[in-house]
Amino acid sequence: MKYLTEYRDADVARGLIAAIRAAATRPWTLMEVCGGQTHTIIRQGLDQLLDGAVEMIHGPGCPVCVTPLEQIDKALALAARPDVIFTSFGDMLRVPGSACDLLRVRAAGGQVRVVYSPLDALELAIANPDREVVFFAVGFETTAPANAMAVWRARALEVRNFSLLVSHVTVPPAMTAILDSPDNRVQGFLAAGHVCAVMGWTEYEPIAARYRVPIVVTGFEPVDLLEGMLMAVRQLEAGRATVENQYVRSVKREGTPPAQALVNQVFRLVDRQWRGIGSIPMSGLGLRPEFAAYDAETRFGLGDVRVPESDLCRAGEVLQGKIKPHQCPAFGTVCTPGNPLGAPMVSTEGACSAYHGAGRLRAPATAGA
Repeated sequence: MKYLTEYRDADVARGLIAAIRAAATRPWTLMEVCGGQTHTIIRQGLDQLLDGAVEMIHGPGCPVCVTPLEQIDKALALAARPDVIFTSFGDMLRVPGSACDLLRVRAAGGQVRVVYSPLDALELAIANPDREVVFFAVGFETTAPANAMAVWRARALEVRNFSLLVSHVTVPPAMTAILDSPDNRVQGFLAAGHVCAVMGWTEYEPIAARYRVPIVVTGFEPVDLLEGMLMAVRQLEAGRATVENQYVRSVKREGTPPAQALVNQVFRLVDRQWRGIGSIPMSGLGLRPEFAAYDAETRFGLGDVRVPESDLCRAGEVLQGKIKPHQCPAFGTVCTPGNPLGAPMVSTEGACSAYHGAGRLRAPATAGA
């Protein structure tokens, strides 16, 4: 298949690994900010193959994982209402709230439906005018255009029983927060290709210049990631810090302007809580005042919810790249895919899920952990 098998070619991958090892005169620490990239790195053992040349640490690249506990609890409250059909992508159903998850609400009789697009949720609202239909709008900039389109179309069609529970976050402020941390170890980033396919990479250019960190827009297959690592290492070795694009088959510097225009018409930047991390100013998307009628928090008067995180779960440190999943004492013991304490263990893009699925239940002996 074009753009798939050739990016999984073992001979090409071996050549790139050799090139990275030849280029690196010292160990370099890179961070990927994409859960899909994390899973490829761990599943294929790319980090182990580069041990001593490149250390990959895993950033807050899983939108399910960074959705704050408060939003999960709001979703649970909405889903339990008898007048609501609560819709979501399937990866949110097992994310634990403070008491349970959406699957348990559904088992107890809540109308929780899995949809494949927010437009499917809108169609459900049109077909059920006597019920309120809420869509859980979670994700980075990648999913924002479709959610914006659903709201825009709902207003155009005068659909009154449709709303979004919004928990959108954006990538650049999270990168900046990590770089501003006093214990930051990141020397270069691999940026998520699908986010940049929508937004381009102009927002990353000031970050690279200010913090002197190379940022390489990268795809999701093994060869993509290895080539992105090589590009980042070559920049670091040369003392350069610019934005480069490995994912040339899908990403342009300007991104997709029509999608950006639609997002900007419907959403605005707002402060946003990140699960396990805290509040990052102007890091989220919220509906503009002219679309407030489609904001589920406003419609149902949900207000502020404050819920303490588990004392045992160190997901926030995992999401910031401060520790690896197997360095959390709860990992693989009291926290498992069947009984997750935090979203990174249950999400298909979570770092803890990636490590557990790959059988990395403990730190290597050389790490001293």
